[in-house]
Amino acid sequence: MKISVLAASIGGLAVLASCKTSALAPLSEARLDSVRVVTPDQVDYVPLNPARGDASPQAGVLWGDIREDVPSGVLLKFAEGFSSPPHIHNITYRAIVISGEIHNDDPDAANMWMGPGTFWTQPAGEVHITSARPGLGGTGFLEILEGPYLVQPGDQAFDNGERPLNLMRSNMMWMTADEFDWIAADIVGPEVALMWGDLIAGEPSGSMLKLPAGFSGKVLSEGADIKAVTVQGQIQHAVSGLTDETALTPGGFFGSDEGVEHLVSCAPQSECLLYVRTAGKFRVK
Repeated sequence: MKISVLAASIGGLAVLASCKTSALAPLSEARLDSVRVVTPDQVDYVPLNPARGDASPQAGVLWGDIREDVPSGVLLKFAEGFSSPPHIHNITYRAIVISGEIHNDDPDAANMWMGPGTFWTQPAGEVHITSARPGLGGTGFLEILEGPYLVQPGDQAFDNGERPLNLMRSNMMWMTADEFDWIAADIVGPEVALMWGDLIAGEPSGSMLKLPAGFSGKVLSEGADIKAVTVQGQIQHAVSGLTDETALTPGGFFGSDEGVEHLVSCAPQSECLLYVRTAGKFRVK
């Protein structure tokens, strides 16, 4: 039975819902209801800053509500040539380039265009600008652990002790099954790079998961919910007996409570990259 996915517009920054099914007896009803699958074309976008209308980046929520004090994940679309005025945010955010090229740095810094797969952080209170490369534009994924997410004038800057990070994919530290225990021992190929957080039960963390072209397996969390965003490549996703197979291109999303096995296969043309958000460890098998 196919899960129906509803993405409400950010008049209420997206609420995702699914229908109930009893197809998988071993899973509790709560776990079944927790499964979410969103393709990029099911995400509704509205201006991040309504006062600026079409000149504002367009925001589409995958989970949470960035207007509230809750963990949230959103896709942001920047028009080609977009450049923000110098500003700050009241909270720290983390982000990943999904498509195009994006610059995020101090107002006086030379442009450093970040391509797909780049991870960056923006500390609360630090003045910066965000731009999209002329002729390309850009789409990014932005995540906050608390809210609301506010844009404030640069003259309200403060130092919260954090420092920004722009981390290109080629500079990430990738680990295989020989180096850590997130990947089942008989699986060859997947690699993981930890981006932030603590790998202990109940503590949030974010990782990049790289799957080789043609890979097929399962992804699940151990003792916590799991959220995953497609960054590069195309994957086919399903939960056995619960959802139809769905193609997820960059900007696609799947998630659930712990204990749900997500069947994931990477198209044979090129490797796939996922951002995985969970609390504690997740497993690929």
